[in-house]
Amino acid sequence: MNTNKIKIRKGDTVKVIAGKERGKTGKILRVDPVKNRVVIERLNMVKCHKRPSPQNPQGMLEREASVHASNVMYYCSRCGKGVRLGIKRVDDDRLRICKQCGTEID
Repeated sequence: MNTNKIKIRKGDTVKVIAGKERGKTGKILRVDPVKNRVVIERLNMVKCHKRPSPQNPQGMLEREASVHASNVMYYCSRCGKGVRLGIKRVDDDRLRICKQCGTEID
């Protein structure tokens, strides 16, 4: 099983840089490092046909579909745009930093 290194994590705010949702920002709900894909809150919505039930009488569900990780960039609130992330080592910890302004992410 080959897993790819994705620097963005669940809960991060990202900006979409390619595809039909280009230019929009949202929060990451799930990250799949095996398939190299992420699910972003309220972006890339698709309709799913399900059997009608008392909770959903029409039988139509709308949910988020995944986006390839290469089509998103971390959104730095200080820079106000999508930026690349770098790694800074402090003792035995690895901190993510914004490559533009040097702000520590976590």
